[in-house]
Amino acid sequence: GVRVVEGKEIPWNIFSPKAPYAGKVVANDFHPQTLTQETGDANWETAHVTFDHGGMVPYIEGQSIGVIAPGPDKKGETPAKIRLYSIASSAVGDKQDSKTVSLCVKRVVEVDGTHANREVGEDKPDKAGTGYPDKKVYRGVCSNHICDMSVGDEVLITGPSGAEMLLPEENDCNIIMLATGTGIAPMRSYMRLLFHDKAGANADGTRKFSGLAWLFMGVPYSKSLLYDDEHREYKAKYPDNFRFDYAVSREQKNAAGQKMYIQTKMAEYAEEMWELMLSEKTHIYMCGLKGMESGME
Repeated sequence: GVRVVEGKEIPWNIFSPKAPYAGKVVANDFHPQTLTQETGDANWETAHVTFDHGGMVPYIEGQSIGVIAPGPDKKGETPAKIRLYSIASSAVGDKQDSKTVSLCVKRVVEVDGTHANREVGEDKPDKAGTGYPDKKVYRGVCSNHICDMSVGDEVLITGPSGAEMLLPEENDCNIIMLATGTGIAPMRSYMRLLFHDKAGANADGTRKFSGLAWLFMGVPYSKSLLYDDEHREYKAKYPDNFRFDYAVSREQKNAAGQKMYIQTKMAEYAEEMWELMLSEKTHIYMCGLKGMESGME
């Protein structure tokens, strides 16, 4: 149930795929379930879903949980093979009672692609109203299971796991966060702790974190931005400790006319970035699309 990482005990695989925890979907007071707006793409929807775990699935910022969908999955297995998701809430959860965990999940929908698990005539509108009854459709088994959930539904949870994305112990460090799409999930967990939760505050109400947290977020459309309201609130309250920049690849170009990806946006701050990178106090976190690493070099 625990693992020691750099001298600190962290929760570890308390629940396994053979013996998962049965949680319940609860209402979220901060966000609607669907975070994004329709863009014309089949896979436009990203959802924020909160599960009650009754305090039985403790975790820390940067960890993941597994979700077991009823299935059948791609290989015909029932229940479906476990899918891991980065946790999008801080350790105390969105309600700050240490009894919930939230995920940020993109609904996978592919139309007329190489794979299909709905033949023509079989696809029905999902909870967000998107449906393609006249096409061959592939729907990601676990992402659609989660995005279609309603308050009161049961969810089978495993974990927590993951020790690669944990925050440093020091409060005066620099944290550079590079996120594409739902890769924002672990970054949101950090930011909730650093700038929102009582757990991240001193007795006099000031924040424990005294360094710089700088978020670079990449999305295809401005309608695909995630948690923008939270980022703006942190920036307004803590301008010396938080910065954010967005790279909206299908809507923005840089001065040279190139599409605006995260690395393109970072290049605009090359000197500041270089100074930060030279500091031993700087930690860089990346989550999202594969291939982002090569673009960073």
